[in-house]
Amino acid sequence: MGSVMYEIMQQEIRPLLAVDIIEQLHRQFAMLSGGRGKDGAPIITFPEYSAFSDLPDEDFLNVVTYLTSIPSLDAASIGFIIIIDRRKDKWSSVKASLTRIAGAFPGNLQLVLVLRPSRLLQRAIADIGIKLHRDDFKMKIVMLNSLSDLHSYIDKAQLTCELGGNLDYCHSQWIHHRTAIENFAVTVKTTAQMLQKFGTDLAETELPNDVQCTKDLLTAHTDKHNKLKDELKLALKQGTTLLGCIKEQAAKSESHKLNPDEMENQTTVERLLAQLDETENAFEQFWSKHHLKLEQCLQLRHFEQDFREVKVTLDGLMDSLTSLSDIGDCVARVEHLLKELKALEEKAQAPLEKAQLHALHGDQLIQSNHYAVDSIRPKCVELRRVCDDFNNEAKKKTDILSKSLQIHRGINKVNQWCETGIYLLASQAVDKCQSQEGAELALADIERFLESAEENQLTELRNIHNQYEVVLSEDVKATVLKALKRLEDVQEMFEKRHISLKKMSAKQTRPVQPVAPRPESSPKRPSLKNTSRTTGAQQPLARRASDSSNSSKQPAEADPNKKKNIRKAKGGIKIEVMHEGSQGGSTHLVVSSETEESLSNRRRHIMTELIETERLYVEELQSIMEGYFAELDNSELSHLIPPSLDNKRDVLFGNLPEIYEFHNRTFLKELENCAEKPELVGTCFLKRKEELQVYEKYCQNKPRSEVLWRQCGDSLFFQECQKKLDHKLSLDAYLLKPVQRITKYQLMLKEMLKCSKGEGTVELEEALATMLDIIKSVNDSMHQIAITGFEGNLSELGKLLMQGSFNVWTDHKKGHSKVKDLARFKPMQRHLFLYNKMLLFCKKREETTDGHEKTPSYSFKHSLKMSAVGITENVKGDSKKFEVWYNGREEVYIVQASSMDVKNMWVSEIRKVLTGQLEACREASQLHQKISENIYSAPMRNVRKMALRQSDSSSPETGFKRSNPSPTMRQKRGWSQRRLPSMDTEDFETIPSSAEELSNSSEEEGSNKNGESGRFRVQLTYESRAARDISLESGDLVEFLEEAENGHWLVKNLLTEKTGLVPSCILQTASDGDIFSDLCTAALSDSDDN
Repeated sequence: MGSVMYEIMQQEIRPLLAVDIIEQLHRQFAMLSGGRGKDGAPIITFPEYSAFSDLPDEDFLNVVTYLTSIPSLDAASIGFIIIIDRRKDKWSSVKASLTRIAGAFPGNLQLVLVLRPSRLLQRAIADIGIKLHRDDFKMKIVMLNSLSDLHSYIDKAQLTCELGGNLDYCHSQWIHHRTAIENFAVTVKTTAQMLQKFGTDLAETELPNDVQCTKDLLTAHTDKHNKLKDELKLALKQGTTLLGCIKEQAAKSESHKLNPDEMENQTTVERLLAQLDETENAFEQFWSKHHLKLEQCLQLRHFEQDFREVKVTLDGLMDSLTSLSDIGDCVARVEHLLKELKALEEKAQAPLEKAQLHALHGDQLIQSNHYAVDSIRPKCVELRRVCDDFNNEAKKKTDILSKSLQIHRGINKVNQWCETGIYLLASQAVDKCQSQEGAELALADIERFLESAEENQLTELRNIHNQYEVVLSEDVKATVLKALKRLEDVQEMFEKRHISLKKMSAKQTRPVQPVAPRPESSPKRPSLKNTSRTTGAQQPLARRASDSSNSSKQPAEADPNKKKNIRKAKGGIKIEVMHEGSQGGSTHLVVSSETEESLSNRRRHIMTELIETERLYVEELQSIMEGYFAELDNSELSHLIPPSLDNKRDVLFGNLPEIYEFHNRTFLKELENCAEKPELVGTCFLKRKEELQVYEKYCQNKPRSEVLWRQCGDSLFFQECQKKLDHKLSLDAYLLKPVQRITKYQLMLKEMLKCSKGEGTVELEEALATMLDIIKSVNDSMHQIAITGFEGNLSELGKLLMQGSFNVWTDHKKGHSKVKDLARFKPMQRHLFLYNKMLLFCKKREETTDGHEKTPSYSFKHSLKMSAVGITENVKGDSKKFEVWYNGREEVYIVQASSMDVKNMWVSEIRKVLTGQLEACREASQLHQKISENIYSAPMRNVRKMALRQSDSSSPETGFKRSNPSPTMRQKRGWSQRRLPSMDTEDFETIPSSAEELSNSSEEEGSNKNGESGRFRVQLTYESRAARDISLESGDLVEFLEEAENGHWLVKNLLTEKTGLVPSCILQTASDGDIFSDLCTAALSDSDDN
């Protein structure tokens, strides 16, 4: 194919082709006829062309470059021979041609033959010109006068007819062949590159992990292969056609021979066809391997998919089988379990067969030299293992349940025999056994019954128990031992009765008064009612009759160390016989004291259990945090997260991260440090009682978390997380763990306290009290969050101290008489919440949401500020009632508790709140004395004393004093409720007892109307609205003159001396007590905050 064909196949940059310069080639100013010199040098001919001098340099260079690139490298290396035909032209044209060739010929130039102009003048000029310029051209030039001269240099067979030769050459046909060959070369190269790229893509393709993707990939690759196959066939057809055309030219005549260029063209096409054929064969071999791998991949994906389906089914069946852990507690239960097991085995039959077939299919894949043998073989082994495990476990369960059924049937047989025997003993009348005949009949009954024990193989139960003891549960073992003990007791009773009756049948005894039950009816225990009616004379008689009948001291019922308890039960007769110890002592011994070693072992056991359960608890919390909480940030699972969970992670999990951090980093380690010294565990709980308060926040959020879980718990996200964690329970079960854990601690502490003495006992008691208080606080807070309708902020009311449901009656001074009577006799169901600053009255409502369990809510009804509350502990007529009254008994609430304990706790807690307020006021009063000495003058102190004297209408029990300028003020917007009493320090010397009334407000109302005028501070700015009104600014000091209508007072502004009417609700006492009240309020607030 020459250097052009080589470049086409090898170079990335496409070389110059005939199609690129087709127009220039058709001008035929230069041509490569195919002729050769004597040494094989290629000949390029420049025929007569009148416009040669007008050719652009680029066109000349392109054509010459293309022509020199066609011969083979070997031929081109010899050098080219150029023939320039200028016979009809001038010397100037010759010179221009030589100059252009000398300056732009790209190949190795051997010889230039010039046919000089034929006209005499031009020939002479040419001879002179060549002599003058030969050296300028720097190439070997031979000037020829005629064609005969040319033939002396070049054989005629290598020259075209225009040059007197006989070389067959058609320029247009030559251009056509050149274009076809080069197009074929480009096609071969393009096809080879496409095949190579496709092969590279196939080699780099990652095999999919599922069936559908593998199918799609196999289809796509097959389609691409078929397309390339078609293009390859098309290229082969093109090359074959081209080769046929070249050979057809050679076969025109026998004398015609292909010139070297044509021979080279034929060789090039044949070589390209061979190369194309080799490429096709290599590609087909590679494709067959790749196609086989894709088919094997599809087989593997089918195998894996079937494996997963079968494995999930078998795992589910295995879980169901494992869940049948119960061995039954009665015959019916065991038979039911056996039926369930049989049904499960039948259900598993098809999946087990499918698993075995699938494993067999895997073996076939392995035998067929599958590329993924290492992946298939373990799955086959796993399937067979799961099948074997299920079959073995099913056999094991069947064996255990069969043994359990055998044991329970033995237990039933023993119990029935014992009950029948006890009934037989009880039904044998004592009076009939006194005669020899009666004793013999009774003895025969006893002997027959004892023989039935051997017939029923009752003793076989003990053998079965000993044989199967390993597989029995503790409950079943206990039941077996109880039955065996009962069997021994009954057999002992029969043996004693047998001995007694034998003696009685051998020796006739005198008759005695019968005291045993009648045989016609089932034995009954004497009722207490009948026993109480027995006279003192009858009781000794009964004892004497009993003593007489028991003179032989042999019958079991006469044994003074035995006690018989006989009763009739529903559905038949069931008799229980309880025996006391043979030595006369009770069998229920209470261990009064244990050894220190025993107590130490118990403490260590409890501590070990506490630590192990704590570790398990931390591991469960960790699984939640890592398997669910953190996965919400996993971008791979983000598409599975339900929209209802957006930005609500804190609602679903609450403060679980805080709980986990505390237990993982702190609490577990401190508990582990107590492993060797369990007595220090109380200190551990006391040290961390503040951190344990985190559970209150978690439990408060739990209802919101449950509502959110019901909305999104079925989402694929949680199912995927549960699958990754291999949890059998869903997330909501694990979110309940903290609630369960906080209630578990107090049980552990109770057990630890039972076996503790000396060191650490006090701390354990305090720790137990602390945990119970935390649980109470958590419980109270759960109720608190269910309060609805309260407009204020519950967090500002201080700590929630108590909460509970009560019956409440009202007994207010004001209100309609009929309403008051109705309220007095008809109680209201109210749920009370006691805070440091307020007492809330709510109505409990049960609400059902989304078909789930009822959840209580508390509808707010009323509130009382603790600063104006008093209590009366005892109410006539009911010891469970107490009074809560407000504002000097303006409002009275009679509260009935469910028990005395509940009442006492509430009364005690309320008294603590009120006492705490007194203490806070006492401290504020002491502070007030220091301030008042520096601020107020003597006249102001006199005013304060005067005001105190005028307001001496306080409760006799408490000695509280507060000014109350007008009764009307109590009706205003609660300002008097907020106001604290003005009092001296000595007013707090005596704290009332629990039996007395404790209050911050007096029962009787006072007034300044008839006394000296009082001073008040303006709380709100007031603009006058009528002629008699007066405008006041907040903070102004006024003096009360008289009470007017519509809640207005006539006052005088002490600064401007103006008088007028203002609403009484904007005024507040402004004597020394005003400052004192502010101080008390501040003290109370500080006390509450602390």
